[in-house]
Amino acid sequence: MTFDAEQLDQALLLGSAVVLVAILAVRLSVRVGLPSLLLYLFLGVLLGESGLGIGFEDANLAHALGFGALVIILTEGGLTTSWNDIRPVARTGAMLATVGVVVGIGVMTLLAHYLLGFEWELAVLLGAITAPTDAAAVFSLLRRVPLPRRLTGALEAESGLNDAPTVLLVTLASEGDALAHGVGGFIGIVAFELVVGVMVGVALGFGGAWLMRRAALPSSGLYPLAVLSICVLTYAGAAALHTSGFAAVYTAALILGNSELPHRSATRSFAEGLGWLSQIGLFVMLGLLLSPSRIGWDDIWQALLAGALLGLVARPVSVFASTVWERMPWPDLAFLSWAGLRGAVPIVLATIPLAEEVPGAEALFDIVFVIVVIDTLVTGPTLPWVAKRLGVTVAGTVRDLDIESAPLEGIAADLLQIRITKRSRMHGVEVGELRLPAGASVALIVRGEESQVPDGRTVLRRGDDLLVVTPRRLKEQTEERLRVISERGRLAHWLD
Repeated sequence: MTFDAEQLDQALLLGSAVVLVAILAVRLSVRVGLPSLLLYLFLGVLLGESGLGIGFEDANLAHALGFGALVIILTEGGLTTSWNDIRPVARTGAMLATVGVVVGIGVMTLLAHYLLGFEWELAVLLGAITAPTDAAAVFSLLRRVPLPRRLTGALEAESGLNDAPTVLLVTLASEGDALAHGVGGFIGIVAFELVVGVMVGVALGFGGAWLMRRAALPSSGLYPLAVLSICVLTYAGAAALHTSGFAAVYTAALILGNSELPHRSATRSFAEGLGWLSQIGLFVMLGLLLSPSRIGWDDIWQALLAGALLGLVARPVSVFASTVWERMPWPDLAFLSWAGLRGAVPIVLATIPLAEEVPGAEALFDIVFVIVVIDTLVTGPTLPWVAKRLGVTVAGTVRDLDIESAPLEGIAADLLQIRITKRSRMHGVEVGELRLPAGASVALIVRGEESQVPDGRTVLRRGDDLLVVTPRRLKEQTEERLRVISERGRLAHWLD
């Protein structure tokens, strides 16, 4: 089959229109409270055989493109994740990504076999496919909710690491080799792939950071491309060694994103744009792969029951098993259980048995698709409400602003933003009473539609947005100072 210039023009016309509609859908999703990823899925369905009639049934191609998109999404997630956020809870995230996945798969497999009537092979596949949380969903939704680091860091680390064991199990189960080496052998293979994959990511991450700091490239636009190439090389290299490419690329991206690199802000912005493009393409493609006419009421009821069992039984049990030694408060456990966001990853994994032509794979794909849609509809919009009801939100949340600015790069400084919420005790505090570390200062206050440059006597009010400039070496101290004032008020400095 040849591909001529006229077909290229048509593909560019359709592709650019889809991307523009998807970008506008982000704005719509914020207004109506629906995750934009769900709108992308429906956009793909509308373009498919039940809508405009675009046919797409190549499960092998969907599998390959899906993995490629996940590499970019994990790269973006690692580059934009602060190591300070996940360092205190790295063990929790690792336990959720390993022990939690194993327990979740086991519980869901038993429930699918005995309650849903699945054959053992399909039950194992359903358990493995629905076990991992989705990095794209976690990164795009959780960062909008004012949560403490112990929760966002754990969930982000989990979503970045839990793809590896599930990809391996789904692949082996689809090929009929899941237990060819026994349970112990399978656990050993998974452990080997994870550990060596992380080691590859660490080596290439630090090596890439060392190289980028010493490279004198002729254009600033080459630095983001070089960082992306290092991350993709890490994935491909780890995969070539038959280890976990997903664990490797997330680890390398995390190291690169937290290293002092030239044009770091531009690199993060470039990665964020590519991440959005990958999410759009991935979800539209998966929507194209679905055949709505194939889904019957039996499939819908099975998906509803499976989704309920996954969210209300399998996920809470896996969270408890992963954190049983950490004595976490029950509101944290409840939120971790509720925030097991599913997205594109389960649907991508469902293309593996489709590509291997496993009996019942089409019905399994349809059920997983419906589970993801329901989970996204129920979980995503309710996260802020659930967090508030459980009391795990924080009064004031400090976050980075990605701004490309040569002076800030030159003095190794960061620009932070903090919103003074209704619960924050920063209301009524004067700027001078913040007592920020020497070298850090409140550069601007945005109040409503007006902005002002404050002095030491300026009084802060609820709803204000503060822009704070801080040297990078004092960033953590500045964040902690803002947080303690937000929680304890102007007298906090007397209690230090």
